[in-house]
Amino acid sequence: MPSAHQSFAHPHRIMSGLYAGVFLGMLSETSMNIAIPDLMDDFGVSAGTAQWMVVGYMLAIGIVLPCVGFLLKWVRTRTLALVALACFLIGAVVCVAAPNFPILLAGRMVQGVSTGIMLPTMYAAIMRVFPPQKIGAANGVAGLTIMFAPVIGPTLAGVLIGAFSWRAIFALLAVVAVAAIALTAAFFVTPIDLTRPAVDVPSVIASALGFGCLVAGVSLISDMGFSAVVVALLVAGVLVLAFYAHRQLTIADPLLDLKALGIRAFAVPAVMVSCSFACTLAFMYLVPQELQRGLGLSSAVAGMLMLPAGVVNALCTLLAGRMYDRYGAKRLVWIGVAMAAIGGVLFLAIGVGSPVALFLAAHVIIMVGIPFIQQSTQSAALHALPREMAADGSTILNTMQQVVGAIGTAIATCLLGLADTSTQAGFVTGSRYGYVFGLVLVALVLAGSFMLREDRRAAADGVGFADAERSADVEAELVADGVAVVVAAD
Repeated sequence: MPSAHQSFAHPHRIMSGLYAGVFLGMLSETSMNIAIPDLMDDFGVSAGTAQWMVVGYMLAIGIVLPCVGFLLKWVRTRTLALVALACFLIGAVVCVAAPNFPILLAGRMVQGVSTGIMLPTMYAAIMRVFPPQKIGAANGVAGLTIMFAPVIGPTLAGVLIGAFSWRAIFALLAVVAVAAIALTAAFFVTPIDLTRPAVDVPSVIASALGFGCLVAGVSLISDMGFSAVVVALLVAGVLVLAFYAHRQLTIADPLLDLKALGIRAFAVPAVMVSCSFACTLAFMYLVPQELQRGLGLSSAVAGMLMLPAGVVNALCTLLAGRMYDRYGAKRLVWIGVAMAAIGGVLFLAIGVGSPVALFLAAHVIIMVGIPFIQQSTQSAALHALPREMAADGSTILNTMQQVVGAIGTAIATCLLGLADTSTQAGFVTGSRYGYVFGLVLVALVLAGSFMLREDRRAAADGVGFADAERSADVEAELVADGVAVVVAAD
């Protein structure tokens, strides 16, 4: 078995299949929003039911993520990657042929499980395959792979729907999955040694049940109200998660070391990045639908209109990461909050007859602001942790983002349903309720910014030696347990 320090001649070729697999997952995550109206029409389902194509996918990712660190210690990395990619291919084929919505959703959630495995597996493999002096550049390639998918996802999906149907999206995903499997089978190695530690089965079950019941309960409110079933799911979710948290804090080998949440310098930015992620997903869920149902545009045109903000978002993500090293988190958060608030207010001004230019301005401005919040708060959270908690902190951050993002999308759907969405004006009104919710999340981020610890890394001359050394230590610890930071798909 290859050593963790073995040198590989062509590391990017070795990683090519995993790059393709993660690109596939991110492309899938951002492509569905544009297809929601067509799914509602084809299957005769409500917006509350159709939103599960987004919520279910993120929920599957959030449930699987906490377990990947253990999986990488029990299963050969190559085998795990191939199984995950095969699951994605199966899910895509099921979705292409789905005769009804439940089967479509089942295929979609299988894809979510695959993405939840592939993301941390890619980062863990990078740390073993590349030499230490090239890990930063390799992570940059991985980050660009992840950011490129959200940029083209909505546009590509809109074009495919316009030319064929929503099933063409899954057909394309299946083709990319086959390519990813072929590349992984041909070039990938198993760079992570197996240690097979003890696995706490009750924690795994409680994690899946707790998050699943909570998100399901919130998501069903739009269709069922606060019925007995919904209340039971919400109560069960809270109780099971309480048991899960208590168990993690009391057993010798927890699935996740939740003591990280007791560190205020980590917990505050962790909540902030989760709120900003939920805001992003709520807007990304509402905007394509409003363009089609509220402004009467085609799916192809709506997809094209999503592209400029996607490009800007990717560029600002790179810029915000660089600026954090010089200025710290607090000032970048304030910039992001100001831009997101301006963009949100402009969205409230959009009506049935509004010019496309108003939408473009609102969308670009808000997608300028969000990366400044997310990149700075995520970095601040991880830099607040001691080395021994870095891997668990990364997993906590990513799980929180996926689960809170799923809940945020569900709430946006509930608010959308408060208006009469059968008319264009009604759909615009319902969308505004969702945008107000997004602005509330931005306000929570602003409130949290005043509790951020001043980042001593910021100085006129940049980052000091001790801080750079600490950053390297944290990155090394992220590798040790096979988990690394997942770049959020804005």
